[in-house]
Amino acid sequence: MKKVVITGMGVISPIGNSVKDFSASLKAGKNGIGRITQFDTADFDVQIAGEVRDFDPSQWLEKKDSRKMARFTQFASAAATQALGQAGLLADREGGGKQLTVNAERCGVVLGNGIGGFEIVTESFRKLFAQGPRRMLPLTIPLMINNEAAGNVSMLFGAKGPAFTQVTACASGTDALGQALDLIRAGRCDVVIAGGTESCIGPFGVGGFQMLKTLSTRNDEPQKASRPFDKDRDGFVLGEGAGVLTLESEEHALARGAKIIVELAGYGATADAYHITAPDPSGEGGGRAIRLALADAGLAPEDVQYYNAHGTSTPINDPTETAMIKYAFGAHAYRMKISSIKSMTGHCVAGSGGMEAIACALAITEGFYPPTINLDNPDPACDLDYTPNFVQHGEINVAASGSLGFGGHNGIVVFKRYQAHPKGV
Repeated sequence: MKKVVITGMGVISPIGNSVKDFSASLKAGKNGIGRITQFDTADFDVQIAGEVRDFDPSQWLEKKDSRKMARFTQFASAAATQALGQAGLLADREGGGKQLTVNAERCGVVLGNGIGGFEIVTESFRKLFAQGPRRMLPLTIPLMINNEAAGNVSMLFGAKGPAFTQVTACASGTDALGQALDLIRAGRCDVVIAGGTESCIGPFGVGGFQMLKTLSTRNDEPQKASRPFDKDRDGFVLGEGAGVLTLESEEHALARGAKIIVELAGYGATADAYHITAPDPSGEGGGRAIRLALADAGLAPEDVQYYNAHGTSTPINDPTETAMIKYAFGAHAYRMKISSIKSMTGHCVAGSGGMEAIACALAITEGFYPPTINLDNPDPACDLDYTPNFVQHGEINVAASGSLGFGGHNGIVVFKRYQAHPKGV
């Protein structure tokens, strides 16, 4: 079976718009949550979010391209540009823009997205109801639909392999990486641009989640609002952004002399078949996904040093995920480090899976355990080592990341420190 490796990473997030800044923020326990600036929240119970700040798409994209993209697609395109650039797979295109330096027909795109262009939906509905259908945005449909991130990324760089969109709610970004892993292993692609992206901080998105009573209303202390595994948590904080990775077969990467970051070693996915918004409280569904991912990677539970938790900061998720980790890891659950970077970024929906995959890769290559900030009063039901408040350092050879989505979707990916075959390829 082909070994799959990561050769590039890109991120747009509430705590940094480059991998370098993102890594520094994780180590510093930087909080990216504040008062919402994208719309007037006066009539909303929820007035805080993890917004991407200082984002200028022209830093990565031609203006003519970015103008035809919704915000979630701009995020994905910027992160993909970073990831392909780090991988050394881009060259200047005559007439502007970038193009791939590898066989375009063997390069695919798999991006997770949960919701699509909500700001486009909101504006077009407003115009529809106020002024009639002829005043709607002409590009309403192509801007709003979920697949436009993958479609635009493929067009930006001329990637002519499969271009897929994975939609499994908050598990979308992680499941996209799993689908990309399978495409390379199956020999359908040599390179896949994969990850997740989301931007739904607007009246429709915040209002919808607010009605579900899932969001924190700690408006007076936004930087204390996302507190996974803490007894005083009151809901998640909506975030936004994208995490995109360049995946390649080991053979392809070595043949072109690429610098390999880590190995993407395994993937597991299950469904709870339990409830449309709540996870199965037994943790069995997510726990099985972890076991499947470890088996796929050829690893035992004891091989994992770091587990990046879904860790949303909701009353239901955190004890359920604790049970899930215990189900999968047994006694080792008490010996490994666990953390939720959503304490810093908020919950970036489909963007979370890509960002958290990057956090795992950084943890392995830079030797640190990202903290769970705001973990001041641990919930007795969450009794594992969640790396409270401050970064810790140590050698990490294997890290895993889990994502759980509405509808009972569970996705797990496993990363290993890269070791070249002694005889080469």
